Amino acid sequence: MTKTFYSNGKLLITGEYVVLDGAKAFALPTKFGQNLIIEEGDGELFQWKSFDSDRSIWFEDIISFSSVIQKEHFEDAETIKNTLIEILHEAYLMNSDFITKAKGYSISTELTFPKSWGLGTSSTLINNIAQWLQIDAFELLKRSFGGSGYDIACAQNNAPIVFQLVNQKPLVENVIFKPDFANKIYFVYLNQKQNSKAAIAAYYGKNGVIDKSISKINDITHAVIEASSANEFAIALQKHEIEMSNILELTTVKEALFPDFDGVIKSLGAWGGDFVLSISKENPTNYFKSKGYSIVIPYSEMIL
Repeated sequence: MTKTFYSNGKLLITGEYVVLDGAKAFALPTKFGQNLIIEEGDGELFQWKSFDSDRSIWFEDIISFSSVIQKEHFEDAETIKNTLIEILHEAYLMNSDFITKAKGYSISTELTFPKSWGLGTSSTLINNIAQWLQIDAFELLKRSFGGSGYDIACAQNNAPIVFQLVNQKPLVENVIFKPDFANKIYFVYLNQKQNSKAAIAAYYGKNGVIDKSISKINDITHAVIEASSANEFAIALQKHEIEMSNILELTTVKEALFPDFDGVIKSLGAWGGDFVLSISKENPTNYFKSKGYSIVIPYSEMIL
């Protein structure tokens, strides 16, 4: 019997990095995501294939049940295999039935967005595995990949969310965000995939005082959600960029790449990679294409 599970991708609009220290983060689930297809197999093996959105295979391997149980590390293997074993091992510790009561599996994953886009290849996989095994996805993330968990919340929700860690436990609130100015919001792919773990480590390496910034970011998050005009929205995003620039001691993406852009540009997630949000009076597609950034996606095509 075939079982299929699906999870949404994500974009973090406010609260990047500081969400790890308890700030409120505003995040949007995307129309893009990932499927997990489970079929029975044999030989006490996971026969695994991962498909990109163009149906090309970006990962394929056979992993034994014993490798998962023992959390075997393969020195000569690509990182993906060892990461997958780690996730499955932690899932096994949370619910061993899928190994102890099975003969084997043929498993495939199918992204509906290009893997390089960074919309949540790992988080959608973790949430799908958690759905399959009926375990807590937030706990599985914490044990395996790490991170705040906002991406898991997006994977599970079909509406905008405010995410916050309270005593290191996730608090997820659905919010209404249907701006009249959505047609002025675009997402631009920078084609500079960021490593989330490395970005988080760099953030923790900063010695600045975060507490005051958290209250500022919380206020900005509310202002972003409640903005009644494109101008209010843009001003709030700009304040957020300035605050995070001070915390991270990094130049904003607009200053670095688009100083002549007539509008506001906001980094999303790890600074310097994946997508940015732009808001302007005019359609910015031609501007970004002239700068060499050809993937410009309107809000209505990206966000659930």
